[in-house]
Amino acid sequence: MSMETIHDLFEHGLEDIYHAEHQLLDALEELESNTDRDEIAQAFGDHREETQGQIDRLEEVFDSFGEPPEKEECEGVEGLLEEYEEFTAMEPDQAVMDYNNMAAAEKTEHYEIAAYGNLIPLADQLGMDEAADLLEQNLREEQEALEELKELTEEFEMGAIPAE
Repeated sequence: MSMETIHDLFEHGLEDIYHAEHQLLDALEELESNTDRDEIAQAFGDHREETQGQIDRLEEVFDSFGEPPEKEECEGVEGLLEEYEEFTAMEPDQAVMDYNNMAAAEKTEHYEIAAYGNLIPLADQLGMDEAADLLEQNLREEQEALEELKELTEEFEMGAIPAE
């Protein structure tokens, strides 16, 4: 694919976030199972369900301009997932793992927010109002998920992790 037009840029970004959302769907299941605290695990489970809805909306966006959904490897999310796997291989204490799970999820939310925030103006520029609305809905869900994670992080009992 050549990268010469706004449409090319939009399609590339859409394929990137489509891949990312599929990767994160699996990652959220792993985060949920690797977390001991019920409220954190529940947040990951809830967001996993939202992520499936986001994938469905992305497929609607592809349909809106007559393209089949395709994935472009999202190296940004791949890097975050690799970082997470390296961390879990260190076999951290469960409290450390729980905190890290929230931090890892926050990083991915920031990435997704940036991706959707960049796609929406491209859709607007292309006159793709329905696509922009669908992407805006995904963006709002990602922002809400980030806020929930921030609240859980603030409520986390840091005393469960030794300082030194």
